[in-house]
Amino acid sequence: MTVSKPRLFASCLVVLASVSHAADRPPNVVIVYTDDQGSIDVNCYGAKDLVTPHMDRLAAEGVRFTQFYAAAPVCSPSRAAMLTGRVPQRAGVPGNVSSEKGKPGMPAEQVTIAETLKAHGYATGHVGKWHLGYTPETMPRGQGFDSSFGHMGGCIDNWSHFFYWNGPNRHDLWRNGKEVWRDGEFFPDLMVEEARRFVRANRERPFFLYWAVNVPHYPLQATDAWREKYAHLPAPRRMYAAFVSTMDEKIGELLKTLDDEGLAENTIVVFQSDHGHSCEPRTFGGGGNAGPYRGAKFSLFEGGIRVPAMIRWPKRIPAGEVRDQMATACDWYPTIAELTGAKLPDRRRDGHSLVPVLKSATAPTPHEVFHWQTGNQWAVRQGDWKLVGNPRDTANVAPLGKSDKRFLVNLADDPGERKNLAAAHADRVRAMESLHREWAKSAASE
Repeated sequence: MTVSKPRLFASCLVVLASVSHAADRPPNVVIVYTDDQGSIDVNCYGAKDLVTPHMDRLAAEGVRFTQFYAAAPVCSPSRAAMLTGRVPQRAGVPGNVSSEKGKPGMPAEQVTIAETLKAHGYATGHVGKWHLGYTPETMPRGQGFDSSFGHMGGCIDNWSHFFYWNGPNRHDLWRNGKEVWRDGEFFPDLMVEEARRFVRANRERPFFLYWAVNVPHYPLQATDAWREKYAHLPAPRRMYAAFVSTMDEKIGELLKTLDDEGLAENTIVVFQSDHGHSCEPRTFGGGGNAGPYRGAKFSLFEGGIRVPAMIRWPKRIPAGEVRDQMATACDWYPTIAELTGAKLPDRRRDGHSLVPVLKSATAPTPHEVFHWQTGNQWAVRQGDWKLVGNPRDTANVAPLGKSDKRFLVNLADDPGERKNLAAAHADRVRAMESLHREWAKSAASE
């Protein structure tokens, strides 16, 4: 297949185009997908009480998004959307997948970014959390990954690697579909070890690494050094902050591996949180920070779905720039396909390539309209307008009354979603409800 050579944009001396296979090896791709990280819980996003130099480095060396959205406010559907480029309903994962062995998850007929890059000659590896199925065909090796190491359920204790929720206790650590035991070893360290092994084993060919970090998801098991660093903060922020900085340190170790192996310049690094921070009792009732935004995990207010997101490719995309256009996790798949020259499958996707946005701060958003659905809670954004149906404010920022079953805001004027404009704009509410009904019918039928 012949692919056009990269074009040089003299104005900023960056290249944004598909690679030339005749002249260059396609770039490596690493997706760092964090877990339950709050909307502003990186220093460069505004959390000045956090020490996050390695995540900040990605922003300084790449493009940082200010209006980037997860496709769901919970784990499994968010991950399915990112890996398939399809909204969770179309990807077959409308809600969280069971964490029990033998339970299926994302349908095997879904096509993942791993499958697309594998067909393009890439080595593909998964490290960390999966939470998209617990049967051979729905575990990573059945979804396009050559290798896999991590836990298949939603969360584990980082030292025993047992499912961290409720009984009965179940061990959950797997390598390539087979149970393995690493008792007493810190799982974030194991993720770094596995990532290094994968990178070094495949340094002579293009590779795709999905590094699904299970941090700062509960249990908040930070290292001693970071617990001491944040001892002055009130609970539960100090427990959460220590785990975020523990995670940042591990991200730094992965980035150093790319540097040491001479691979950083030809590696695209994508970073995103899967959704907003948790306020569950297992995480001490909070600790994360949504900044000005209302809501948290499980909520379709901004604090549940607006997440930190960045992309870095040295000398190929702009460095130290910010993009305010709306973008979503569904967009990574087509973006990476365009940047690597991989051929997208002939099927409907909800994501769009962000290459024009990366190229220009004035390019239009690829999403004039976008939809979310989780349980009976739903939302639609159209331009700056956002309508939430049956809203939940899991951060308890403000009480919701019976009149708030339809909550309308203009995000340009009210990014904190404090004032409900539904009564004053009834026609807009009806029009956006109609849009969402049409979308829900379409997403359920494909």
